[in-house]
Amino acid sequence: MGGGGEEEGTTLEFTPTWVVACVCTVIVAISLAVERLIHFTGKILKKKNQKPLFEAVQKVKEELMLLGFISLLLTVFQGSIIKMCVRESVTHHLLPCEFPSEAPSKGESSDNTTETIFHLRRLLAEEFTGAGYCAAKDKVPLLSVEALHHLHIFIFVLAIVHVTFSVLTIVFGGAKIRQWKHWEDSIAKDNYDTEQVLKPKLTDVHQHDFIKGRFLGIGKNSAILGWLHSFFKQFYGSVTRSDYMTLRLGFIMTHCRGNPKFNFHKYMIRALEDDFKKVVGISWYLWIFVVIFLLLNVNGWHTYFWIAFIPLMLLLAVGTKLEHVISQLAHEVAEKHIAIEGELIVKPSDDHFWFHRPRIVLFFIHFILFQNAFEIAFFFWIWVQYGFDSCIMGQVRYIVPRLVIGIFIQVLCSYSTLPLYAIVTQMGSSFKKAIFEEHVQVGLVGWAQKVKRKNQLKAAAPNGSAEGSSNNGSSTPGIQLGRIAQKDSVEDIPPTTGAQGGTK
Repeated sequence: MGGGGEEEGTTLEFTPTWVVACVCTVIVAISLAVERLIHFTGKILKKKNQKPLFEAVQKVKEELMLLGFISLLLTVFQGSIIKMCVRESVTHHLLPCEFPSEAPSKGESSDNTTETIFHLRRLLAEEFTGAGYCAAKDKVPLLSVEALHHLHIFIFVLAIVHVTFSVLTIVFGGAKIRQWKHWEDSIAKDNYDTEQVLKPKLTDVHQHDFIKGRFLGIGKNSAILGWLHSFFKQFYGSVTRSDYMTLRLGFIMTHCRGNPKFNFHKYMIRALEDDFKKVVGISWYLWIFVVIFLLLNVNGWHTYFWIAFIPLMLLLAVGTKLEHVISQLAHEVAEKHIAIEGELIVKPSDDHFWFHRPRIVLFFIHFILFQNAFEIAFFFWIWVQYGFDSCIMGQVRYIVPRLVIGIFIQVLCSYSTLPLYAIVTQMGSSFKKAIFEEHVQVGLVGWAQKVKRKNQLKAAAPNGSAEGSSNNGSSTPGIQLGRIAQKDSVEDIPPTTGAQGGTK
């Protein structure tokens, strides 16, 4: 070996130029291909006016940039990290695997194995940076080059698996939601209008399909039965046709009463795409969770097994809560009315959600998807890096349940919880700005700012002088919004925002 013989390998000074050129070509080609693919995907989404999905792609690019920066830091400070020397006894605590010296003696072969392991540790202490920087001090590196390299790979695998699983969840969940489109189309074919919706028609509330499927009566045990029903309902037929029709009508009569033809399904898809860009990212609190898990991954604790139950319990709780919100809407109507005239209309409200905030559900889904991706990524990383028989992997009786839980979470979240989230969170007190196309959003913001300035001028000016200018210079919300929405289909944009709902 050139350059002293004590280094781990040959430096670039003595590496053939064709080897360096070939490796650089492959790495640069792969990087450029991925970058161009993401850029091309973003252009297609932007051309098709899919702004939420375009922003999600931009979020993926940000995550890749963060990975590149983490990789750069690990590479640049590698030499400094392995020069952080500590006493060898310090490294004997909180190990993922049992330290060799503490293993029970089993004859001479076991002694030889221990000596070999100590010899390897000594080599690790002397590798890189020349003649054993820490070994000369009778110490060992805080983190060896090999361990640093494995940590580097794990962070990369975690980010890729999380993005992949998030995309798969949105794809399969979106496919389930698109199956509801024929319900929306059937409403449009029925020449659905305001007069028909509010047409006097006496209906027995308890005979309505929505009430029969959700109302369990009034009594001491009704609350317990309601929660149990909601728990099991998420596993089969989580959203029925009567659920969709009733929730849709409740949303329209609250937020856009003047337009019963409003395309609720398209709005719901658009709102879900808008939320996707938040789910696909890895927030700072998720990285804190990674650090905590790496700290608690101690031999004998089986942390990787017990921690798999966290997303499972959260997912079941979220699904049950979303189903229970629908049941609460049914109970409100059934307890107040015996019979009603016209269609059954529920009243959306934030009071049905945890802490009166529907957005908390999105936070839990984000955490669930990340935690599940973390479990799967950790499993495959250990399998590829150390082998299936590695002590970090654990026993088969812990591995199999962990994988089963991971698959169950992915399937349930895709086909039940996410569709439930998409429709039930629309039952809050306000609607999302995704209800409007981008140019309509800009117009509404401009109109609101203009009205605010007019009101300020009216308050500051003498009585009567500003009133006329205010009346002449501004339009009513319905007229202004009608002008803004001229480019949009009447099925997509409600003619008035109404006084009952605000924007999120």
